Amino acid sequence: MMDVRRSGDRFRGGDPATGGSAGIETLHAFSFGRFYDPDNLRFGPILACNEERLAPGAGFDEHPHSHTEIVTWVVEGELTHRDTAGHATVVRAGDVQHLSSAGGVRHVERNDGDAPLTFVQMWLAPLEAGGEPSYTHVAGIADSTPYALPDAGAMLHVRRMSEGERTAVPDAAGVYVHVVRGRVALGGEGLGVGDSARITGAKGLEAAALEPAEVLLWELASA
Repeated sequence: MMDVRRSGDRFRGGDPATGGSAGIETLHAFSFGRFYDPDNLRFGPILACNEERLAPGAGFDEHPHSHTEIVTWVVEGELTHRDTAGHATVVRAGDVQHLSSAGGVRHVERNDGDAPLTFVQMWLAPLEAGGEPSYTHVAGIADSTPYALPDAGAMLHVRRMSEGERTAVPDAAGVYVHVVRGRVALGGEGLGVGDSARITGAKGLEAAALEPAEVLLWELASA
């Protein structure tokens, strides 16, 4: 079964012009903050998939997280990250950032650059709560190198495809697909930038690029 969600139907948060979230625009795929939909709380371990757009100088001041695996994929620009565990990095397009908040950590996320910043941030529930926070930054991850999150029973696959290229969708209990760039055909549906698909019992599916495309696929042990 495949459930397609369109970018235009996402809940819009932040405020790109004024207010406490000046320079920040967010598109939420799941219930988040003041946006609550009891029928859209999670998909397997995935709790959030937020598209964040930060103007130069904008950002999220220090705030707490706990018992959440936070994975960030930068689309364009540079994301400055600092946390109370002592990590300070700049995350660029093509990098995977993973903050395991475990028993609790606080962090800051900002656009300290001169150009707009766009990133996709995904929150996953761990199989077990607690533990010590950890941080991983993989620069320029290759398509052939999936990023494993065993603590959440999940694996992230990045697919960058040229027009006409096809790629297999993992056979898994659940697969979450998010289109970062371009357009793809999947299971008889066309998906564009920001569109997503929630697939249960995936078997023998393929995604085909209708134009040059970049796609994030989460392979999930449960859905």
